[in-house]
Amino acid sequence: MSSESAKPFVGEWLAGEGKDSDLVISSRVRLARNLPSIPFSTLADDSHRKQVADLIGSALEGLRPDLKLNSKNLDDLDSIDRQVLVERHLVSRELALGSGPRIVSFDDSEAISLMGNEEDHLRIQVVKSGYCLDEAWQQMDQLERSLDGQLHFAFDQQYGYLTACPTNTGTGLRVSVMLHLPALVITGQIEEVTRAATKIHLAVRGLFGEGTEAQGDFFQISNQRTLGLSEEEILSDIASVLPKILSYERKLREELLESKREWIEDRIGRSFGILSHAKLITSQEGLEHLSLVRLGVCMGLLGNLTLEQVNRMFLFSQPGHLQANEGRKMSSDERDNKRAEVLARILQEN
Repeated sequence: MSSESAKPFVGEWLAGEGKDSDLVISSRVRLARNLPSIPFSTLADDSHRKQVADLIGSALEGLRPDLKLNSKNLDDLDSIDRQVLVERHLVSRELALGSGPRIVSFDDSEAISLMGNEEDHLRIQVVKSGYCLDEAWQQMDQLERSLDGQLHFAFDQQYGYLTACPTNTGTGLRVSVMLHLPALVITGQIEEVTRAATKIHLAVRGLFGEGTEAQGDFFQISNQRTLGLSEEEILSDIASVLPKILSYERKLREELLESKREWIEDRIGRSFGILSHAKLITSQEGLEHLSLVRLGVCMGLLGNLTLEQVNRMFLFSQPGHLQANEGRKMSSDERDNKRAEVLARILQEN
């Protein structure tokens, strides 16, 4: 297992900074691109995948040197290393669990990540802390243009950029924001928000995107359509609905403080106490208590604790990180014990 797995810092997307960072954990833009005259990854054999990996690797070497990209061949990594990359949102679960030549490159801040031989030949993503989709898109646009100049991505005048999945065809753009919405969950209003988002063709998913359920009151909201829409229209779809969701969550938080202050303070205090003193904490339990502690920080109920600390607790209590820092695979009980130690230690920093 590489020392890369046990990095002591969180990526830029978990810095707890930026606009609306109390509710918006991160903003992400992702582009799907394919190379001409090579079968899509879903139809390619290992010789095709190696060709794709080699071409992408050469193109990345031609990017500006200040990006300082770290490149990994996923076949060279063990299962724990790959899990760490998933938990840091540098690769998808599909890429981590795949086979054959698969690569990932990311910058030191982990704001930029490029995946080779996922569902498409290349997936490029930029992730920023807080609500800053426009800034993330501008950075993405420059990066994609530089790569297109070398790789000449597959493009059709009628349909746009060609992708393995028809829902990505067109711009190939997926835009998402990761939100923390505990008040909507506590008051039972989250289903109303989910239904409203679905009606305007937005998807609501869990922490790790497609196919995952919401945990710890964290949700990803993203566009579902790309064909026939410009990049600006896709960004506008998210921008039109997000302020309403944030306003609703803030309103409900204020109402909880006004009408149920002792009740919400008690729930937050109990979660803080469990994270401070428990000897065994499961992944699910940890996320649930961290959600309430994060809410307490944002409500000003937990003194000097910061969002960055809470975000660090969230990341370093994940199964892959726990095992990477121990340098070995651990049983479920061992992970639950180590998770409790890690969470308590970070809480005691103040």
